[in-house]
Amino acid sequence: MEITERVRKIFQEMIVPELGRIREENQKIAAILEVTNKRLEDMNTHLADQSRRIDEVRSELGQRIDESNKRIDDTNKRIDEVRSELSQRIDEVRSELGQRIDEVRSELGQRIDEVRSELTERMDDMHADLVRRIDSNNERIDQFFLTAATKEAQAGMDRRLTSLEREMGKIRQRLAA
Repeated sequence: MEITERVRKIFQEMIVPELGRIREENQKIAAILEVTNKRLEDMNTHLADQSRRIDEVRSELGQRIDESNKRIDDTNKRIDEVRSELSQRIDEVRSELGQRIDEVRSELGQRIDEVRSELTERMDDMHADLVRRIDSNNERIDQFFLTAATKEAQAGMDRRLTSLEREMGKIRQRLAA
């Protein structure tokens, strides 16, 4: 029994103090674990709260995004309607302007033809008037030349007659002499 007692004594001397230290450390670890668990619980609560807030913000943002998308879709619809209306108006104006241009072109062509006809008629009248005036002037010039020629011829004849009368006078004097 001595051995058992010695073994017991050795156990008590070596193991019991160690067991006491282990118990103390175990208690410290338990206290630390309790504090750690409390902190983890607080962090879990905080994370759950943050998660809830994130979900609320996500939900609110989703709603706002949906509202924005709806407004964008409405705006796009209005833009498409305005674009369609403007395209239709532009086509109508283009058609109306094309028609007006054709009308103005036709009217201007008709006016040009009328002015051309009127100017041609005036030019023909002026031409006929100028031809008459030229013919009249030519007749007057011809009359002038005839009159001038006649006067010159008469003056020439008068000179010749005078010359002939002198020569006849000389011949008569010769015959008489």
